[in-house]
Amino acid sequence: MVGFGLFKKKKISISKTPASSIQDLERIIPEMRMVLFGDDDDEAPVSERACDQLTNTFFSEGRLRVLILSLPKLESGLQLDAIHVISGLQRRRVAANPYIASDYMENNLDLIDILLSGYQVDDLALTYGAIARGCIRHQCVAKYVLESDHMKKFFVYLQNPSFKIASDAQATFRELLTRHKSTVSEFLSKNQDWFFQEYNSQLLESPNYITRRHAVKLLGDILQCSSNSAVRDKYVSSLNNLRVVMNLLRDSNRHIQFECFHVFKLFVGNQSKPQEIIRVLLANQSKLLQFFGEFYLDRVNDEQFEADKSLVMREIINATSVTVKS
Repeated sequence: MVGFGLFKKKKISISKTPASSIQDLERIIPEMRMVLFGDDDDEAPVSERACDQLTNTFFSEGRLRVLILSLPKLESGLQLDAIHVISGLQRRRVAANPYIASDYMENNLDLIDILLSGYQVDDLALTYGAIARGCIRHQCVAKYVLESDHMKKFFVYLQNPSFKIASDAQATFRELLTRHKSTVSEFLSKNQDWFFQEYNSQLLESPNYITRRHAVKLLGDILQCSSNSAVRDKYVSSLNNLRVVMNLLRDSNRHIQFECFHVFKLFVGNQSKPQEIIRVLLANQSKLLQFFGEFYLDRVNDEQFEADKSLVMREIINATSVTVKS
C-alpha cells in the first residue's frame, strides 16, 4: 500500500510546501493511480480492498486538501494523473461509509472555492476546473456553489478570451445547472430574474459565436427539463426573453438557429401566452411562417424536427384566431 506520511497535516500552504513534500507527491500520485486503475493497459483496480483502504485514508485524513493545494507545483503529467485519481476517489463508495467523499466535501466546502477561483488563473483553470466538476457530482457541493457568488462570476469565466478555458468553464456551468435537478429548480425559482437577465445579456447576446451556441443549447436543456416547469412558464411569458430568442433565430449560424428553435417553440406552445406575446407573434406572423417554411436541417429525414416545426407553424397561424385586447 502507498505511504502517505506527507499528508499528516490537514492544511498546508502552497508557498510553504517544502521540496521534499513535492517529491513525495511525485511518487505517491502514480502509486494511487495504480491502486485505483492498474496500469494503463487494463484500467482495472489492483483490488477492491486496496481501493477501499485508499479511499478511507484519502478522505478521513484530509489528503484531498493537500493534493489540491499542491497541484500548482506539479508538472502537467502529474496534474493529469491527480485529476484522474481525485475523480476516481470522488465516485467510490465503501461499505463502512458509502458517502465518505460527499461527507468530506460537505465539511470542507472551502475547497470548491479554491477550485473555482482557478478560473482566474490561466495555468490552473483546466486542472482545477476538471476537479471541480468531479466535486459537483455531490449535491451538497452543487447546492453550495449555486447559492454562492460563484454563479455571478461564471458569467465572466464563460467569456474568457482563451477558448480552452471558456469551454472548460462552460462544462462546469452546465454540470451545475443540469446534474441535480431538484437543487437547480430551487435555485432558479429563487434567482430567476437576475440569473436570466445576466444569461440573456452576457451569453445569448454575446458577440462570440461559441458563447452564444453553448448558451442557447444549455438554455433549451434547462427549460425543457420537467423539474423546471415553473421556471419555464415564467421565462416564456417574458416579452424581453422572446425578443432575445427571436433575434437568435436570425443568427447567421445554422447550429444556433436550430438550438434556438427548441427554445422558441416553448414560447409558441405556451397555452397561457400573455397578450403582449401574442401581439408580437401576430406582428411577425408572415415573416415567421416564411422563415420556418424555408428552415431545414442539413441532415435528412429528421422526423421529430419536421413535426415540431409543423406544430410551431400551426400555432403561429392559429394566433390570428385569438382575440387580442387593445
